Amino acid sequence: MTDAAQRVGRVPDFFIVGHHKSGTTAMYEMLRRHPQIYMPEMKEPEYFGRTRTGRREALPGAKDHRPTFGETRPQTYEEYLSLFAAAAPDQRVGEASPSYLRSLTAARDIAAVQPAARIVAILREPVSFLYSLHLQMVRNHVQRELDFGKALASEGVVREDERVHMYTDRVRYVEQLRRYHDVFSSDQILVLIYDDFRADNEMAVRRVLRLLDVEANRPIEQLQANPTMAPRSKHLDSWLFALRSGRGPVSRSVKATVKALVPRGTQRKLVRTVQRNVVYAGAPPLPQELTLELRKRFKPEVEALGEYLDRDMVGMWGYGNLR
Repeated sequence: MTDAAQRVGRVPDFFIVGHHKSGTTAMYEMLRRHPQIYMPEMKEPEYFGRTRTGRREALPGAKDHRPTFGETRPQTYEEYLSLFAAAAPDQRVGEASPSYLRSLTAARDIAAVQPAARIVAILREPVSFLYSLHLQMVRNHVQRELDFGKALASEGVVREDERVHMYTDRVRYVEQLRRYHDVFSSDQILVLIYDDFRADNEMAVRRVLRLLDVEANRPIEQLQANPTMAPRSKHLDSWLFALRSGRGPVSRSVKATVKALVPRGTQRKLVRTVQRNVVYAGAPPLPQELTLELRKRFKPEVEALGEYLDRDMVGMWGYGNLR
């Protein structure tokens, strides 16, 4: 670490590495309420996993999140460490960037600067995960195909930056976990299953607290963050997207006004409130035939994950008797 880096902040002690739409936001929100833990306002810095030129790693499915209003991700190591400068000396410092799990290089990059890091991965049943992710990409105006079956059949979407976002590469769970086990010891890594987290937030969070060696018996406020939603109005959805991205003179003016008058944390809460209560509604269920077809497709990966974790993932996720 350079002298400048030492002055501006600390290297994180732990990383929530993913996946998206698998409870990482709720985990982040609950952990950062613990007095012995410091996590920055920016949930997803996404610093690691970049190329040597500083550009983001060119891998299938680059990050789909769009920063809210003026939020800018760190470009240099010093800028990244500055996110943690406010942490007290006795606090555990962490961050949550779900893209790190599918990154080809993030595990190695993290280990290079923090070999003692603790790693938390959250995995979700493949079909529900990809469906929820597709709806999120539609909301973020990354995916233009609204039909999930058609989007998955095409295997990817092209954004304005010409990057291709693949779907099924995201559920190569064993391959992703191995990259972390190759550079960290098993006692540094905690793999959580989304179903367990949903069923008992408190138990899952306490497991993370024990991993971080902080007080694990404090009261925990349970919550659900970033639920799966679908646009109820394309017009309102397009307007909110234009406002968030600052496209057009009116949107730029409104964005500048909000940025000047409203604190950053409140900005995010305001956008989420409008999204959930006005623009979006609960997601409709997937057709049963499509669900069955996709489960047959992903069963080998689920079987491999069960063997890797020494757990019956086939039974837990309902992949046993597929006809």
